[in-house]
Amino acid sequence: MFRKIGQSRAASVVWSLGFSLMLGGAGLAAAQPPGGGQGRRDGRPPDPRGRQQQQYSIEQAVSDEAQLHTIAFNGLAFITGDFGAATFLPPGKVCDFFGFQYMRDIDAAGKGHNPMFLDRVAANVLQALNDEQRALFQQAARQEADNWRKLAGKRFPLIDAFYRELRGEIPQGSPGLDRESVARYVGDLFAFDAELSYRRAQVFGQVAVSLAPEQRTALSRMKFGDFNTWPAVDMEQYKLPRGTEKAVNVAYMTYASEFFSWFAGTVEADTYFCPERHGTYFGGFFMKDMPAMGQRDFDISTSVTGDSGRAFLDALTPDERGWITEIVNRQRKALAEIVRVRRAIAMELRKFLSGETPGRDTIVALGRRYGELDGEMSCDYASAFAEVGKALTASQRQTLATLRGLQGYRSAPAYIYSDPLTAAPALPNTDAFFFSPGRKQ
Repeated sequence: MFRKIGQSRAASVVWSLGFSLMLGGAGLAAAQPPGGGQGRRDGRPPDPRGRQQQQYSIEQAVSDEAQLHTIAFNGLAFITGDFGAATFLPPGKVCDFFGFQYMRDIDAAGKGHNPMFLDRVAANVLQALNDEQRALFQQAARQEADNWRKLAGKRFPLIDAFYRELRGEIPQGSPGLDRESVARYVGDLFAFDAELSYRRAQVFGQVAVSLAPEQRTALSRMKFGDFNTWPAVDMEQYKLPRGTEKAVNVAYMTYASEFFSWFAGTVEADTYFCPERHGTYFGGFFMKDMPAMGQRDFDISTSVTGDSGRAFLDALTPDERGWITEIVNRQRKALAEIVRVRRAIAMELRKFLSGETPGRDTIVALGRRYGELDGEMSCDYASAFAEVGKALTASQRQTLATLRGLQGYRSAPAYIYSDPLTAAPALPNTDAFFFSPGRKQ
């Protein structure tokens, strides 16, 4: 069913930089829970109440249990969902090398997955900055908006191909998805993501080196990972002019919020990812986040992924379950390399904080390799989900529809992140994602 992709030239960048050694002989276990605060770089947990261990870490994210239940959750979303739902993606899941995901996951106040979280941190940052610094964020947000939308749209053909695999609508004579073709495409996607991340870090570094002592003091009062230390700030005076397009507003708020998590965080926080970071083409975020859309104060349950993933596996036969569980072993090597690649990218980008200039080509090459790894794993997910989908009985399908738990919700034809489109996008022919015995690889 699966074709193995060889390690690309870009992968050698990771090893030539020597970052693989940073995990040491203990492998992933050497990656300690990130943290920091007020510019600290020592990696110690930031909890102001003195806790020495955190629930979330790279170890937890790549653990067999977290990965299995997240993959299963995506399988449930994919099989019970549709193309539109699968295109839904929180904006924070791209260009995510700035510690924001970790800061929200370990929030001492438990507000990390509440819409108030981003608004509160962004408002405090914008209050601390001066007009010239805020203008840098505004300019960058306007410049980034088109590319940011383009990045979302690049996911559409891949998602279409995955649903063709699920429905059995594959080219005549093809056995199914081609792992190399998928990995190559996602490599290009992530290389583009890396370019945008480079530009974002460049702006962050420009603002950081321009901070006056009193601004640094103001930011130091905000503790990394503790919403309770962020005062309520009137955001009205810092909003962009009325009529500014939504993509620019979202990018502006993203710049403000991620600047703080990056400035006050650590390379470990930047390296961190949640288990849902990879294989984002199956509608899991729609199923998880849709009830929170339009709500100002709504806490998304942190257990919904694990609980629903377990329930999905319980609804399958042993053979069907095996198609899902075997993925965990198959992807373990790729996940280990992803940690190394993310750390290498994070360390390069942080050079901007000290006034250095990172290697743009190095970061793009690392991003491409990251995408190839994500593509390999995602292709495996789609192929396994399709096998399960073909084997389900009517009774099982009804059980899964109940587990989906989104009665009354309908997806839009597609989404640019969480912004619905009113019509289905025009898509190119996606035959190239499927293996053809006569095609040169």
